[in-house]
Amino acid sequence: MPPLLNPVKRPVALGDLVYASLQQYLRSGAVAPGQPLQEVHVAEMLGVSRTPVREAMMRLASQGLLNADGRSFSVPELTLADVDHIYEVRFLIEPEALRAVAAAAADRAVRAPIDEALAAAVAAHKADDAETFREAAAAFRVAWLALVPNPRLVRVVEQYSDHMQHIRAMTLGDPKVRWIVLKGLKQIAMALAKGDGDAAAAAMHENLRQAKKAFIRASGLDKDAA
Repeated sequence: MPPLLNPVKRPVALGDLVYASLQQYLRSGAVAPGQPLQEVHVAEMLGVSRTPVREAMMRLASQGLLNADGRSFSVPELTLADVDHIYEVRFLIEPEALRAVAAAAADRAVRAPIDEALAAAVAAHKADDAETFREAAAAFRVAWLALVPNPRLVRVVEQYSDHMQHIRAMTLGDPKVRWIVLKGLKQIAMALAKGDGDAAAAAMHENLRQAKKAFIRASGLDKDAA
């Protein structure tokens, strides 16, 4: 009998690498709403050709994370209606996704990455380090999402969270906002430690409500509603 062949490990496609890099770049808040993001410049920064860059940008545009205008792209400038619609979806899915993982998160070993991210956020807030706090809050989200068994649900949560990526740059420089966010993370972590799905869902809903208020205030959209 001839020896069996081992499966060939396929490298990650260049287009996927470019997409992931651009996605992380947008999540950092490095690109302001309305600021042009051109294929040529991005390709030069990444050291790749324009083709995978355009494919990645079109993919992000199809998700509503970029606006396309010819060969130029930009982060959408959200209206108050946009914010309402985005948070309507987030209010529906994120509390329920968190509720579903609460029982598993009651195990300290399973919850360890969540607790580590929370500790990093606490330390960053004490140090008045907005950038590290943003990274810790993002790590907190990654940690609990890693417990969600439905990959399609995870992708939806990430997509609608990414719609608000610039909220971090706009609001987390304010210590008062960081304190509110930290309070929400603590309440979520406490509910998860107890395995209390209802409390975890309620804490997530309140956390999202506060985030929405902070974004609307920071972006001046509250004046549009007046």
